[in-house]
Amino acid sequence: MKRTKTTCTGMDAGLTGLLLDPPPASAKVQTHVAECDRCQSELEELKATMQLLDAWEAPEPSPYFLTRLGARMREEREAAPAGWFAGAIARLRATVAYGPGLHARPLAAIALTVMLLVGGGAYLGITDWMQPPQQSGRDAAVVHDLQTLDSNAQVLDQMEALTSNQNGD
Repeated sequence: MKRTKTTCTGMDAGLTGLLLDPPPASAKVQTHVAECDRCQSELEELKATMQLLDAWEAPEPSPYFLTRLGARMREEREAAPAGWFAGAIARLRATVAYGPGLHARPLAAIALTVMLLVGGGAYLGITDWMQPPQQSGRDAAVVHDLQTLDSNAQVLDQMEALTSNQNGD
């Protein structure tokens, strides 16, 4: 039997569906697995793996595990770091993370808020600066309307046609 690679494409999800919940598996997947040797062997390997996982039992944790873990973490926290630079970084980290009084998170939030407000104000100032100044008064509206009508000759033609039809021409 000659197989092409495209016939097995997308069968991974079908194989897991067939492995975990056989009855609802689609007929297409079931017929493909029945015809394809590669997919049959892969399904058998998946079944063998699942049987091994079902037979495996997790080891019982040591009753003193948490005590030893806490002691080890305390030792690491109290151990002096090697070198003056590493020591300074560790002291800074401990001050920020565990220090009394001021913490870095509220200060960082305030600094970020100030930066956003200043940046937004600067952006609005720049974009308003790029806008041409608006003309004030009644003349500006009339001039704008006349420029719009002048630039659109088709509208003028339509308006003339309407007025000529209303006058009975």
